[in-house]
Amino acid sequence: MRRRTFLVSSAATLFLAGCGTDTSGGAAPAASPIAGDENAPANLVFWSWAENIQRVVDVWNQKNPTQKVTLSGQAASDELIAKFLTAVKAGNAPDVLQAEYQSLPTLITNNALQDLTSAVAPVKSAFPDGTWNLTSFGGTTYAVPADVGPMMLFYRADLFEEMGLEVPKTWEEFGALAETVRKKNAKRYLTTFSPGDAGWLAGFAQQAGADWWTNENGAWKVGIDDEATRKVLGFWSGLVNSGAVLGDPMYTPQWNAQMNDGTIIAWPSAVWGTGVLAGVAPKGKGKWKMAPLPQWSAGENVTGFWGGSSTAVSATSKQKPQAAKFARWLSTDPEALKVLVEIGLYPAATLGQTSGGLDAAPEYMTSQPDYYESASQISKTARGFSSWGPNTNVTYGKFEDLLPTAVKNKADLAAVATQVQQASVADLKKQGYQVVGG
Repeated sequence: MRRRTFLVSSAATLFLAGCGTDTSGGAAPAASPIAGDENAPANLVFWSWAENIQRVVDVWNQKNPTQKVTLSGQAASDELIAKFLTAVKAGNAPDVLQAEYQSLPTLITNNALQDLTSAVAPVKSAFPDGTWNLTSFGGTTYAVPADVGPMMLFYRADLFEEMGLEVPKTWEEFGALAETVRKKNAKRYLTTFSPGDAGWLAGFAQQAGADWWTNENGAWKVGIDDEATRKVLGFWSGLVNSGAVLGDPMYTPQWNAQMNDGTIIAWPSAVWGTGVLAGVAPKGKGKWKMAPLPQWSAGENVTGFWGGSSTAVSATSKQKPQAAKFARWLSTDPEALKVLVEIGLYPAATLGQTSGGLDAAPEYMTSQPDYYESASQISKTARGFSSWGPNTNVTYGKFEDLLPTAVKNKADLAAVATQVQQASVADLKKQGYQVVGG
């Protein structure tokens, strides 16, 4: 849900592979396309942080007895990526890796991932374009989308009805509704703006049309202090500073209690939010519903991503064709997709969003039988950044350092974007990356 990658590229002179790779820093050349027999016998090692994903591996092993996959459970995010990069340099990396989308540029700039473009081309049509683009950079595909987190709006349907509220279709309506809730019942708030969740903010920025990083012929352009991001932050700044919404972090005991007792009656989140609600707000079972995220302009239909991961192949694997076959299977095989749903991951593939374990709504969402059907339609409208930057960790960290103080001081949240932009650009230059603009 809220994962940060605290890493910087160890090779300061490397640029995004496929977008003008420069290996003058002494790193190994970018991996060439895969060649070989993907059906040859193999013993593959798979690193993953997902709970219960052994169940999916078991299905593979039953179907492919001559290509055994051994799962090695790992910590998520920064620890997983750091261990993987170390293993690549030491020559003992796993064949297959579960990698979050925002960590891919860090892995690519370290030449740690295999070019999968040709190996996975047959399954490209199984994914919405916005999802496939999360794993492709400069025309090269480095991983297969596995699970995604399209954003949507959860709300307490019973309290909305009790208070005579309409589900907002635009952010302007959302802001007006926040004020209405306070006037109707001083004990309730529409929602909270959580200042310590940069991934959440990134999803809003994506919806608004932001591109925080783009790569132009090997040089990075940073667009954090752009009109779209400032619009998002300015909107929330007005609501927080006026007291229309709370400015407290999510996932605290206080937030859990407020979600459970109806103090907070709406939550902009992602498709996996039902699992969180079931854990923190048991009193709301059968009372929460989901709708598309409010839009910036009436008639628009777009959302952003919050969370999700992909399956990649190590550039040093000695069994690349077989590893690519497993990565492809994991994200597209109907039986594998069904098990992914059962262990709590929302499949990136369109088929996985409309069949198997998603035939019925989550038990917590019994008030919305078409939950997954609606979620699938929303997922098709999701857009991400054109690329994640090689120092996403710095950007996220700076946002999460500055926003809580800005909220506490009732400062202009949009001004934080300027500071984060400056810090992100400075860090890229310090690492040796080429940067255009500022």
